[in-house]
Amino acid sequence: MVEELTNRVEIINGKYLIVELSKRNWDTHHLVRELSRILRVSQDRFGWAGTKDRRAFTKQKISIWDMSEDDLARIRLKDVELTPIGRSNKKISLGDLWGNRFIITIRDIVLSKDEALGRVKAITEELKTGAPDFFGVQRFGENRPVTHVVGEAIVRGDLKDAALTYIARPFPDETEVIQKARKYVQDTGDFKAGLKIYPLRLQFERAMMNHLIAHPDDYAGSFRALSPNLQKMFLHAYQSYIFNIILSRRIAAGMSINEAYVGDVVCFKNEVGMPDTSRLQKVTEDNIDGINNLIKRERAFVTAPLIGYDTQFSEGSMGEIEKDVIKELNIDTEGFKVPGMPEIASKGLRREIVLPVKPEFSVMEDEVNIGKTKVVLEFTLPKGGYATVVLREYMKG
Repeated sequence: MVEELTNRVEIINGKYLIVELSKRNWDTHHLVRELSRILRVSQDRFGWAGTKDRRAFTKQKISIWDMSEDDLARIRLKDVELTPIGRSNKKISLGDLWGNRFIITIRDIVLSKDEALGRVKAITEELKTGAPDFFGVQRFGENRPVTHVVGEAIVRGDLKDAALTYIARPFPDETEVIQKARKYVQDTGDFKAGLKIYPLRLQFERAMMNHLIAHPDDYAGSFRALSPNLQKMFLHAYQSYIFNIILSRRIAAGMSINEAYVGDVVCFKNEVGMPDTSRLQKVTEDNIDGINNLIKRERAFVTAPLIGYDTQFSEGSMGEIEKDVIKELNIDTEGFKVPGMPEIASKGLRREIVLPVKPEFSVMEDEVNIGKTKVVLEFTLPKGGYATVVLREYMKG
């Protein structure tokens, strides 16, 4: 279970209807597209603070502009519950998200309860200083890890390759029907025939193909057939991919994620107790002792870059790692201006490399798998933190 945490207080009146969305087996983008179809309104009228995993049971707030409670009554979707909770004059957006609370059950564990308890205690103790703040696999696509590949093509300025990669590149974990449909379009470029064989649930690919049939070679326009949030996700996924490599290189070099070195860039905790990457400071010989004292007190955090056209690079050893990765991947940071789609351009920012987490746990018999053990973990993560990263620490070999 995932429950969103925000600081919003809704009112009685306002132009936006605020709804608590409970769902399972839907990712947020696909659900919003389906809701806009049923309600016959633009996707731009919806607002949400975070994209939630498809497989989890999730709760979050969404806003819908110029919508009444009665309008929602005609929505009947499996595994979806919409509960109006108020109104507002402000759309829900990413800035409203503080974090997420997770309750996760790990089942079918072959260890005894005592063995499992010992391991969980030891790992939880290690996590007192936090976990590496990697982006989880959901950022790139679990069954079809293509989102960052599309983003890379966009940064290279090859919007045709980006669009065809998203529409037509098949992956082995997809169904045979979908693989064959994608392969056909990949080989032939025949979008009209592709629409006849692409399953209806591939809504985004079909929307892009429809645009390209009406406007041949307008690959930028084909991306604009998608929601603004989804358009930006491709670029963000590529930035996340680069970030993960940079963080991996830091760890491989034997550098701590809980200690600053000269040349690092750190951020500070804000008034609500979350890392604030708008408040940055370079680490120097003069301030390193004070900054490391703040890091020990969890009031400051080392950061790494989410690369953009105006990235602030570190100096020292960390700066060398960042620049080496950029060179190895042959990245021209000017590409993040995206001349063909300037609305999704990204100047870049920094992200903390430590994911603060304080898990609580219980270990008991698994009632679903007789003779096995289960572990229930409960924890809260700041926005942008991935529960899969925390689970990896418990479940990796």
